Amino acid sequence: MTEDIIYGKNSILEALNSENREINKIIISNSIHSDSKLNKIKEIAKKNGIIYQFVAKEKFQQYSQYNHQGIIAQVSPIKYTDIEEFITKPHNNETLVILDGVEDSRNLGAIIRSCVCAGVSGIIIPSRRNVQVNSITEKTSAGAINHIPIIKVNSPVNAVQKLKEKDWWIIATDASASDNYYDIDYNNMNTAIIMGAEHSGVSKSLLKLSDYIVKIPMMNNFNSLNVSNALSAIIFEVLRQKLIKINK
Repeated sequence: MTEDIIYGKNSILEALNSENREINKIIISNSIHSDSKLNKIKEIAKKNGIIYQFVAKEKFQQYSQYNHQGIIAQVSPIKYTDIEEFITKPHNNETLVILDGVEDSRNLGAIIRSCVCAGVSGIIIPSRRNVQVNSITEKTSAGAINHIPIIKVNSPVNAVQKLKEKDWWIIATDASASDNYYDIDYNNMNTAIIMGAEHSGVSKSLLKLSDYIVKIPMMNNFNSLNVSNALSAIIFEVLRQKLIKINK
């Protein structure tokens, strides 16, 4: 499966102005000269929080079959869900996942797949400093991406504040936490679980907003569990608790 792309200045400008496509990133050859269209593309991208990056012209060899004019936009194969649209709907004893800094497309795909299997209601990803949905993510999810809302937000902090206003309980993960993830009773509340990247963890600003901070206990002082595996442990514990209550 190849990356979904839009190429050429006119096509990318049209996509930026119409907002009909979710643009993950724009790459620009450092060999092309700046002009009014390119300046406009950069202006709109910056305004909308879309990353654009100048790269060596050799990076465009894989796109040689296209008349790309030295500019390519990588677009998402899905339509993201709006946070306001999600939180205004009724939710009862549901689970939401918030990702904070996940960088690998395959990890994101695996996370999506696990979340669908565990009955998670949605996944929030930041528009910056986090991998966006792409064709690799879609393939790794094995089709699961079509069965769960993916919510892209400019500010995870603002998103968490909105969730708290709607009585969602926020649970962040941190290796230095005193509570284990299975010590929490996940029933009778809407729960948002925050997962950070392996190397940096959940940001301090999100930890401060959290109602609970939990860890996954490790043996041998070896704390390097893949983020998708770590999340699976937690969300299937949430599912286990809910199934026990249902079956009582």
